[in-house]
Amino acid sequence: MKLLPEVQLWSAVPTPLTDDSKVDVASVEKMIRQAVTDGMRGVFLAGTCGEGPWLPDRERRTLVQAAVKAASGQLKIAAQVSDNSVPRILDNVSLVAEVGADFGIVAAPATMMNATPDRIAALFAEAVSASPLRMGIYDLGRHRPIMIPEDRLKDLYLLPNVHLVKDSSGSPERRAIALAAQKEKPALTLFNGDEFRCVDYLEAGYDGCMFGGAVAVAPQLAKIVGLFRAGRRDDARKIEREMQAALFGIYGGPSIACWLTGLKYYMVRRGLFSTATSFLGYPLHDDCRTFIEDYATSSHGHAIT
Repeated sequence: MKLLPEVQLWSAVPTPLTDDSKVDVASVEKMIRQAVTDGMRGVFLAGTCGEGPWLPDRERRTLVQAAVKAASGQLKIAAQVSDNSVPRILDNVSLVAEVGADFGIVAAPATMMNATPDRIAALFAEAVSASPLRMGIYDLGRHRPIMIPEDRLKDLYLLPNVHLVKDSSGSPERRAIALAAQKEKPALTLFNGDEFRCVDYLEAGYDGCMFGGAVAVAPQLAKIVGLFRAGRRDDARKIEREMQAALFGIYGGPSIACWLTGLKYYMVRRGLFSTATSFLGYPLHDDCRTFIEDYATSSHGHAIT
């Protein structure tokens, strides 16, 4: 049977923290070793799931340095470098480059004064073009108050130093723009960042997946990719539905009431994190806790050994 081209799987990992909100280096090492075992090609550090906007600079540096050391060249390492000015973004790029990151990834800032389309586009274009690291763009679309305008998106993707896109927009229009850019620039790698719509994006032509819940659903994700590449789309969608149910169980349902705390508690139950501490303070409801405790010891949940 002829298989479709390889699909790249990356994990946008949560950041393990100690009780006093410092990066837990020992847990970073365990998490990275598990990502290698899970067949990931790379990890995205300090993204939304990784609480990058809340990490102090010194802790981001510690996180990236620990991950690079633990990966030992077996994974590509990308780190979020987003900020609200070009000089600050470039400072963040320098910080992660010094400790061995392979890519910087920039998203729209959480806040920006005078956020005209020209200024938003210029923030990305100037930072990407001046970066000594290869860069990626993290497109959250309308999920964030500041958004790259659709009529500027393709031009940004075509910049020479943009090598990858993490598309978490959930927007068919923005997906079409990314695919049009890749048609002109075949070396551009497109990642789906929406853990609930993997098959849709693979069918559209994306190269892989990069999302936060991958640490909890790697076995299902690998099955989905295998079935998809073999042309068994219906079977792939069946496993995808099972994966979605697992993620909703960990996150606390479609409202994601337990989102990050649930994911970190899962990592604790796996023996990979020492705490479920986060900066964001999501609760851990009893139904989430019960699901996670059952799931973490199941075959789908990587069974604790």
